[in-house]
Amino acid sequence: MGRADALDLSKIPLQTVEDMFAVQSKNGTLDARMEAPLMERYETDTTTYESFPKGLSLYGYTQGGLLETVIVADNARHIVGKSKSGSAKKEVWEAFGNVIVHNVIKQETMETDTLYWDREKSEIYTDCYVKMYSSDGFMQGTGMRSDDRARNAILHNPFNSYGITGRDSTAVVVDSVNFIGPLLRN
Repeated sequence: MGRADALDLSKIPLQTVEDMFAVQSKNGTLDARMEAPLMERYETDTTTYESFPKGLSLYGYTQGGLLETVIVADNARHIVGKSKSGSAKKEVWEAFGNVIVHNVIKQETMETDTLYWDREKSEIYTDCYVKMYSSDGFMQGTGMRSDDRARNAILHNPFNSYGITGRDSTAVVVDSVNFIGPLLRN
């Protein structure tokens, strides 16, 4: 057996991209941005997948162009299964290792170890332990489901959580990421 016969091509990346930066737009407006120090593409008989072994940062924007959601993870994978005819089948995004989901506009943050994104359903979810921080308090539990912009997160099986009952109704919350200053009128 020669050296070429000993190679397992499913364990060698077909493509490697360093300092990856990708932008997605809809109708000329920025919709999403992705950054990764390293992307490696692999292919087997049944799947094609991209691995992001040095981490991944995703940024989601509103229709008006405001930064709404930031997702950061230590490691990620994008897997696309193949049908027998060779066409694309099921698509799965996985993020794992210190996953942080921050909704900038609602000022809510979730922390978990593993997060999945179902692109077809526009849903993010996990069955792992989750911590959620917001101006309303702190929640923790196992399992979470939300739309992919983290606007409506639902924590399943909550425990040992607390809420803030007294709040200053005159307090002004400023979105410091999207704030461009007061409107000046002549």
